[in-house]
Amino acid sequence: MNDLENYFNSNNDRLINKLSHYFEVYERHFSRYRGKEITILEIGVSQGGSLQMWKNYFGSKAKIYGIDIDSKCKALEEENIEIFIGSQADRSFLREVKRQIPKIDILIDDGGHSMKQQIISYEELFDHVKEDGVYLCEDLHTSYWLSHGGGYRRRGTFIEYSKVFIDYLNAFHSEQYSFKVNKFTESVFSIHYYDSIVVVEKRVRTKPISLHSGNISFEKQNKLETIPQSKYKIFIVNSIVLGRLVIKLINQVLRYFRLRSFIWG
Repeated sequence: MNDLENYFNSNNDRLINKLSHYFEVYERHFSRYRGKEITILEIGVSQGGSLQMWKNYFGSKAKIYGIDIDSKCKALEEENIEIFIGSQADRSFLREVKRQIPKIDILIDDGGHSMKQQIISYEELFDHVKEDGVYLCEDLHTSYWLSHGGGYRRRGTFIEYSKVFIDYLNAFHSEQYSFKVNKFTESVFSIHYYDSIVVVEKRVRTKPISLHSGNISFEKQNKLETIPQSKYKIFIVNSIVLGRLVIKLINQVLRYFRLRSFIWG
């Protein structure tokens, strides 16, 4: 049991509502920030309990900001905790918040959990997270709830929206002109999916370099070289090479239409 879970279990102050496995996820991705001068933004203040939990966990050097649509939450401010009142689905409001706060080390989206709210918050705030910061969106189970606009593989859910992150993370290896490296590729080191949570850890990146060490044990033999010498060898070799080119062209067409590849062995 980690310190966050201990705090939660002994909490007699403001209400906190979390799924039981969240504390392990928090500890895994947040522990390196403890005791440091950091900036935290949590969307969704509710009763203010989680803001106090972060304050206790990270220490007195942490500056904590909250966002909530309920004006009553403003009364929950205290030392090192400042709260902005507005909607996370309001792009103008989020841009104003960015102008008033420094770059963010940790952003936690625990707000209204609708698809629009989660997507807009990501689009407006992700770039305001520091280049070595963490973006965490929780309660993603709403992507499967009808009440929040969700459904299995339903277009427009945050789960479906975030799946393209996996492609962007690997874009350095793309061979297709239509899919190239973007800002996400160059600024994200890892993506972690948990039940109801996605964590994006940022880090400035360049294209990975292929490294080698050790000595060659034996030379790989070219399969074409195994064909016995004969007057037909040139014909056989040319036929194999042509066949490979045809298969490559077929797969390029299939790839363009995003269809399953044709394997020829």
